[in-house]
Amino acid sequence: MTTAEAVTGPEACAPSATQAIGQEAATTVAGALKALAEPLRLRMLSAIATDPRGESCVCDLAELADVSQPTVSHHLKVLKETGLLLSERRGTWVWYRIAPARRRAVSALLDAFAPAAIADAPEHAEARAQALPDMDDRVTRLGEELADETAGLDRDLVIAIVRESYAGLARSAKLTQHLIPLTERFARQRLADLTRDREAGRPQVLFVCVANAGRSQLAAAIVNRLADGKVIARSAGSTPSVDVHPHVRSLLAEIEGEREASSAFPKPLTDDAVRAADVVITMGCGDVCPIIPGVRYEDWAVGDPALASPEGVEAIRDDIEHRVRTLIAALTN
Repeated sequence: MTTAEAVTGPEACAPSATQAIGQEAATTVAGALKALAEPLRLRMLSAIATDPRGESCVCDLAELADVSQPTVSHHLKVLKETGLLLSERRGTWVWYRIAPARRRAVSALLDAFAPAAIADAPEHAEARAQALPDMDDRVTRLGEELADETAGLDRDLVIAIVRESYAGLARSAKLTQHLIPLTERFARQRLADLTRDREAGRPQVLFVCVANAGRSQLAAAIVNRLADGKVIARSAGSTPSVDVHPHVRSLLAEIEGEREASSAFPKPLTDDAVRAADVVITMGCGDVCPIIPGVRYEDWAVGDPALASPEGVEAIRDDIEHRVRTLIAALTN
């Protein structure tokens, strides 16, 4: 009996072709992906998408690489033909911006797919998952210890938050020997979020990006340095990475000191963190943040350090610092 003969009846393989992407849509998407399969074009697209002016001049884009002006124009023409870009000539130069109808697609590409594509390979993630020890007893003990310390919150709730914190961090754990201390730090912050009164105390800002491995970590560190305790900043990620990006960690060491930088780790976004914040600033993560009444929201179009050159990372830091100074002034005056 052949395999084909064996798999018959109600349990037979029945592919749902009607749910697959249609031929016309597949052709359109494939054409766009083919056009983007060139490093300089991706860098141009990223530069335009994150330009604080909302558009970029061709003269700025020409500085991304040591190529001729005709080459730059050719790449921009290819991107324009995909429908991703719109252009407008003003005097000597042409200005480019993301087509409004394609903003979500560009954001998904640059802020979700690209960081995931350069993260650890799947086999490494699988190896980490297999290496996670059975720490149920340690997590339970930690939950009971924090429940004993926490007044005003239901004991079962505290233990549940500790378990959820552990599970959230374990999904992307890189160094499992540090998982319990990290769980304690994360759980303590979540418990503080639950009991915070936003009407009292210092203003609190939450920076949210996709991986919490770059710009959100950097922005929070800059706020905490420049605000001198008058504003408290935290960060989180909609899909946390396994570790803070090396480019960013070196900048954090300059800002916070080596010890603090070495203890930084990506944290999952929680509703409690959003609810506890006075201002939530998204940085390329789309509409992942829950909308909480009374919380002010802003979106900062800032480049991703994980995808930038060392020089680009410095420019991103300067951009964030400029924005942070404006934010601190608004919150403290």
